[in-house]
Amino acid sequence: MSNRLAQSTSPYLLQHADNPVDWWPWEPAAFEEARRRGVPVLLSVGYSSCHWCHVMAHESFEDDDTAAYLNAHFVNVKVDREERPDVDAVYMEAVQAATGHGGWPMTVFLTPDAEPFYFGTYFPPAPRHGMPSFRQVLEGVRAAWTDRRDEVAEVAGKIARDLAGRELKFGAVEVPGEQDLAQALLGLTREYDASHGGFGGAPKFPPSMVIEFLLRHAARTGSEGALEMARDTCERMARGGIYDQLGGGFARYSVDREWVVPHFERMLYDNALLCRVYAHLWRATGSEPARRVALETADFMVRELRTSEGGFASALDADSDDGTGRSVEGAFYVWTPEQLTEVLGEEDGRLAAQYFGVTEEGTFEHGASVLQLPQQEGVFDAERIASVKERLLRARAERPAPGRDDKVVAAWNGLAVAALAETGAYFDRPDLVDAAITAADLLVRLHLDEKARLARTSRDGQAGAHAGVLEDYADVAEGFLALASVTGEGVWLEFAGFLLDHVLDRFVDEESGALYDTAADAEKLIRRPQDPTDNAVPSGWSAAAGALLGYAAHTGSEPHRTAAERALGVVKALGPRAPRFTGWGLATAEALLDGPREVAIVGPDGDPRTRELHRTALLGTAPGAVVAVGSEGSDELPLLADRPLVGGAPAAYVCRDFTCDAPTTDTDRLRTALRTALNG
Repeated sequence: MSNRLAQSTSPYLLQHADNPVDWWPWEPAAFEEARRRGVPVLLSVGYSSCHWCHVMAHESFEDDDTAAYLNAHFVNVKVDREERPDVDAVYMEAVQAATGHGGWPMTVFLTPDAEPFYFGTYFPPAPRHGMPSFRQVLEGVRAAWTDRRDEVAEVAGKIARDLAGRELKFGAVEVPGEQDLAQALLGLTREYDASHGGFGGAPKFPPSMVIEFLLRHAARTGSEGALEMARDTCERMARGGIYDQLGGGFARYSVDREWVVPHFERMLYDNALLCRVYAHLWRATGSEPARRVALETADFMVRELRTSEGGFASALDADSDDGTGRSVEGAFYVWTPEQLTEVLGEEDGRLAAQYFGVTEEGTFEHGASVLQLPQQEGVFDAERIASVKERLLRARAERPAPGRDDKVVAAWNGLAVAALAETGAYFDRPDLVDAAITAADLLVRLHLDEKARLARTSRDGQAGAHAGVLEDYADVAEGFLALASVTGEGVWLEFAGFLLDHVLDRFVDEESGALYDTAADAEKLIRRPQDPTDNAVPSGWSAAAGALLGYAAHTGSEPHRTAAERALGVVKALGPRAPRFTGWGLATAEALLDGPREVAIVGPDGDPRTRELHRTALLGTAPGAVVAVGSEGSDELPLLADRPLVGGAPAAYVCRDFTCDAPTTDTDRLRTALRTALNG
């Protein structure tokens, strides 16, 4: 018999709809029921592609005895963190403060007033490695609630007050300057793993936003060290097991510092960010491997994550059927020498094992290996390797595929729109630009209401019930701005403006310029979440700063530029001390220091000279530069106003703050103008 989750649009919640646990979604009625019964609330937060969420579900939430105990003594609330990042953020902050770490599944016990008093993540069904069993935790919480209610209420109230008092105010703080960004670079240099690329030790996550900062810093200052860290990290990741050597695209993170064994879940946001990073690396260096990875990752997103409505699904699971009916992490991706021989024959099987680093001992579990590129490709016959990869990919397609979380998240689709638009433009792949336009159309048609307010998610052509948060408005605006630069269609700039007006009106603290993750009129939680640090994706705060700055460069809007500068005050405060967690903010600061430059391309549509100037402008490395293209006299894009042809020929204008250098009709001169470091 299904529970209340059966009506959800979240694949994660639907996975729990047939549990014997009497689940509630996050809604006021659940807390009213807890108050009526006089019991605490169990809040369980996870997401569809989370391996340990599946493990705890199988061990505990599908167990009849455990479910009976939960139903008798708690009101049980299940939340998809990807649908409700605000709920997740508030209680994850409490978990991390109480335990020193976080993760999913997140398990929190609340009073009927939604105040937390006991925290954890995954709990096993039996005591293990010093961890109590889930049943022991439940019994302990019930005993405390029954016997020491006043003490529990006091603790919960104190925690709630502490969380509510953690507001960030950065009024009157200056924007980051040269010295701040130099200090951030120095901090990254100290944490850089010179042996394997990336930053820090295991587990190691792709540092997409930090790489973007490094590329922009190198472009602005000519720093070889910044460029080398970016280039080396990208090469190491692309050669490692974190990258799918057959089908393209990246896994969530590497469990080791060498990028060998990934955690196999594959997220849209990682691949959108990394696709754009590798395209930008190619733009800066001309690296052929970077070009290949950017295109393969774009093709992966379109092939594996595109939904029938034209948006992009959230994720692929880490687990899949290993062929025996068991759900096993990585089963879809790993190989043994015997499996290679079975598909390729003995001779090509040996070649594939050598090429991909597949050994008898294995690099993963049970003698299986994750495919890597441990040796230089040049020593192998390219045509033969291409044939091997094609046959292995066909064979892999016959395996049981990982599950797909097919909900469309607005923010992550915004990131995908930006990545696909730029990658398609750089590499003359109009199909990728078309995919970006189709996804953007879906966001406008399905996620935007008549007041230009965003829905966080949609699924199967139906918008979800939850309001968009700051990252949704900012990342979708970023995607629309990229489309405006690539297509020259002013409608995308207009839509970006609608979204960013909501940011100014509903997410910004007028007094300090600080940003909140939820709108002023959003559901009230025990704390209004607010986080300026970048994690797996750009924080809503830094993403908004970047989009506001880009929109101001396109339009000359002083309110948007002022809001961006005020938001960047937090980067001045945090960037030099924590550069690994402020990468997008630092990248935006680089754009601010560079201008950012505004490039107007004026010429007849269809004229090959216009197209060549436009492409040259898009390939310029000036940090955060915006590009407008259109015919003389066009009023679609503000940058084109009063920009005539030169001698009857298409022309390019390079400007800062709408003050322009002399126009040029020469692509080489334009290229030089956009590659010259500001200080050189």
